[in-house]
Amino acid sequence: MRETNKVFHLAIPCKDLDETVEFYESLGCRNARRYDDRVTFDFFGDQVVCHLHPDEIDEKPKMYPRHFGLTFLEKDDYVHLLALANELNLPFFKEPMVRFEGKREEHMTFFLIDPANNLLEFKYYHDIEMVY
Repeated sequence: MRETNKVFHLAIPCKDLDETVEFYESLGCRNARRYDDRVTFDFFGDQVVCHLHPDEIDEKPKMYPRHFGLTFLEKDDYVHLLALANELNLPFFKEPMVRFEGKREEHMTFFLIDPANNLLEFKYYHDIEMVY
């Protein structure tokens, strides 16, 4: 179980700070601080830092092996974010789908792509024991 006194940290490249802020704030992520070369977000309780490196952008991203995201423990939270993404016309890399249908590890998932081609996965497992 996660301890509340710890925050996961992830650093990723971005190509433009303004469009990065717009994208992550539209997801509900709070802009914690911004400098000339990076912006730090409260990404659903964890820390994501987008460093300005337009020369480091993956022009042809693939879901595997590199992506990051959030696993919701409540189905309503997953459904709410999916509805928000649709309402705001956020760019999907992979439309909503069910993975491992009929198996214990069955889960609902979708992938968004941020302005720097970083892939974000959001998912919900029907069986909470399959989260880890």
